[in-house]
Amino acid sequence: MNLMAATPGLGDSDLARRIAALEQENAQLRRDLESSSLLAASLREANEHLVLAAVDAQTSRDDAEETNRRQNEFLAMLAHELRNPLVPVSVSASLLERSPLVTGPLVRLTSVIQRQVDHMARLLDDLLDAARLSSGKITLTVEPLRLAEILEHAADTVAPRLRERGQELAVVNLAGADCPELVVDGDRVRLTQVFTNLLSNASKYTQDGGRIEVTMADGVAVTISDNGTGMAQETIANAFDLFTQGPRSLARSEGGLGVGLNVVRNLVTMHGGSVGAASPGLGLGSSFTVRLPRSQSLAPVATTSGAPVAAVAARRILIVEDSRDASDVLRMLLEIEGHQVEIADDGHAGLRLALEGRFDVIVCDIGLPGLDGLELMTRLRAAPGATRPLAIALSGYGQPQDRERALVAGFDRYLVKPVAPGVLVEALAGAGPA
Repeated sequence: MNLMAATPGLGDSDLARRIAALEQENAQLRRDLESSSLLAASLREANEHLVLAAVDAQTSRDDAEETNRRQNEFLAMLAHELRNPLVPVSVSASLLERSPLVTGPLVRLTSVIQRQVDHMARLLDDLLDAARLSSGKITLTVEPLRLAEILEHAADTVAPRLRERGQELAVVNLAGADCPELVVDGDRVRLTQVFTNLLSNASKYTQDGGRIEVTMADGVAVTISDNGTGMAQETIANAFDLFTQGPRSLARSEGGLGVGLNVVRNLVTMHGGSVGAASPGLGLGSSFTVRLPRSQSLAPVATTSGAPVAAVAARRILIVEDSRDASDVLRMLLEIEGHQVEIADDGHAGLRLALEGRFDVIVCDIGLPGLDGLELMTRLRAAPGATRPLAIALSGYGQPQDRERALVAGFDRYLVKPVAPGVLVEALAGAGPA
C-alpha cells in the first residue's frame, strides 16, 4: 500500500519528517522504559539494603542487650563470690575483738582487718552500682530527709579511716541554725552513699594528718573540701567519668576502681541535683560541691543512731551455709550470744532439719548446692502444718531483685554479705521491716 496515498495531503518531505519524529518518540519511549527498569531495579536494591540494615540494627541491639545482660550477670556473680569469703574474715575479726586474750597490737590488727573488709564491701557496691546505673536499673525510695542526718551517717562510716590516718573532719554551717533543718527529698541509702564516697575520696587524696571540711549552706549546697594533692584542670574535666582516677605517687597506693565519683554524679542527677569539682591546682587541695533541691516537706522527726541493741532471748537457730569457714564462725558468734546452733551444709539437709520444726530462727544462704535457699524457703513455707520460724537470708547477691525474690519466697529479712555481727544479732530479734 502506498503510504502517501493512505495519508492524503502529505508530501514526501512531510511524511519523512513524520516518520523521523515517530522514530524519535519510539526511541525516547525505549529509553524511558529502560530508565524505569533501572529505577525499579535500583528501588528493589535499595529496599533490600534497607531490610538488611534493619536486620543488622536489630541484631546489633540484640547483641548489645545480650552483652549488657552477661556483664550484669558477671558482676553479680563476681560480687557474690568476693563477698562470701568476707563473712568469715569479718566475723572472725569481731570474735577476736571480744577475746580477753587479744590486747594491744592484736586489737589494732583486728580493727585493721575489719576496716579493710568494710572497704572491700564498699568497692564491690560501687562496682555493681556503676553497672546498674549505666543500664538504668536503680530506682530510688524517696522520702523527706534531714541533710545533716545524712551527713552524720556518712561521717560515721568513714570515721575509722580518718582516725587511722590522723585526718581532721570539720563541719561548717554557713546558714547557721537553719542548716540542721535543711530537708531534701531523697533516698536515704543512696544519699548516704553519695557523701560517703565523697568523704572517702577526700581522705584518699589527702595526706596523713590533713584536714577535710564539710560546708553546709542553704540552697541546698554541701561542699566537701580538703588540703590534699589537688587536681590539674584536665583531671577536673574528667573527674566524674567512669574508671577515671587522679594521679598517685608510687609510694602511696590507695586502691580504688575509679567508679566512686561516677556513681556520685549519677545518683545526684537522679535526685534532681548537680555535683561539681574544683581545685586551685596540684598540691592545693580539692573541693566537691553537691547541690540538691530543697524539699517542700516539713523536717522529719530526727532518728536516733547508735542505740544499744536490746538483748535477744536465747534462740534455737539453724544455719544453712555451704561454706564451712562461714558456718563455723557464725556458730561461734551466735553461741557466744547464748543461742543454740545447728548447721546444715546444703539445701536438702537444711530443708530436712527445718521441717522438723525445732528451730526459732533459720539463717540461710541463697546460693546453696542441691537446693538453693529460695526453693528451700518456698517448700518450707508451703509444707502443711510446718512451723513458721523467723527466716533470715544471708546472701552475697545484693541487687534489689534478689531481695524481692527472697521476700516473696518467704524470708523475713534479707542481709547482704559481709554483714556486721551486730546487724545479724539485731535481726534475730525479728524487729523492724524486712
